[in-house]
Amino acid sequence: MDVVLVVLALFALFILFSAIKFVPQGRQWTVERFGRYTRTLAPGIAFLVPFIDRVGRRLSMIETVLDVPRQDVITRDNAVVSVDAVVFIQVIDAAKAAYEVENLVLAIQNLCMTNIRTVVGSMDLDEVLSQRDSINARLLTVIDAATEAWGTKVLRIEIKDLSPPADLTQAMARQMKAERERRAQILEAEGDKQAAILRAEGAKQAAILEAEGRREAAFRDAEAREREAEAEAKATDMVSQAISKGDVNAIRYFLGLKYVEAFGELATSNQQRTVIIPADLSGLAGLVEGLRALNAQGDAPGPFGGGPRTSVPPTR
Repeated sequence: MDVVLVVLALFALFILFSAIKFVPQGRQWTVERFGRYTRTLAPGIAFLVPFIDRVGRRLSMIETVLDVPRQDVITRDNAVVSVDAVVFIQVIDAAKAAYEVENLVLAIQNLCMTNIRTVVGSMDLDEVLSQRDSINARLLTVIDAATEAWGTKVLRIEIKDLSPPADLTQAMARQMKAERERRAQILEAEGDKQAAILRAEGAKQAAILEAEGRREAAFRDAEAREREAEAEAKATDMVSQAISKGDVNAIRYFLGLKYVEAFGELATSNQQRTVIIPADLSGLAGLVEGLRALNAQGDAPGPFGGGPRTSVPPTR
């Protein structure tokens, strides 16, 4: 009797554990009844009919990363490149993922490899190396549409590496170096051109400013000479009027002035090394006396009259 009770207790525990299932978070299990799919168990506790229902497939509903094996692909311009990729997938329908494809991971890897050959093979090498985003977008569109029937969503696909052959890589490096040298020469030539233009503009502005300075100086010199000539003409006119009236002092002033001018030219001559000063300086005395007398006349405007009078000591 005790043995029978123990056997019955063990049998009851077996039935209990076979009927109660605990599904972990991020997982979904399929339930099969007599080998046929009936329903999907969500995370948490679930109850099955003992000896009739059983768990079929245990699937992860978390995003999964798959590596696409490296392969050699021939581009449209007959260049061989080595390509590998990585794809991110997530199961959204456990029943389809379990029963619509035999090996989901292998199927997606092969699908990615064939589509990489198709997309890369339709492009030139330069396009393949420079348009990774375009390749990724095209692959994602095609592969996601193909895996929809398998209850799987392709979230992203990224080209991990694109490796041309070694000789092609060296040729590309030489081409890049030549292009950079060409650009450097162009930039240097442009810099020399701009420098020459700026120097020419500076020389032009300097010449213009120098010419304007010479013109201004010439204008100032001409104006000064004109004023000097006017003053001299006015003085000569006044002396002439004084002479016409018989003024002896005016005659003395005129002769003394000419005497001083001639003596100054003689003293400043480049060919004159020795200056002989005449002993008779009566001409200078006459000049001073004439200035004193003309200044004493006083009322007429001009250089010989008007304003406060200045006394000149008589010469001896």
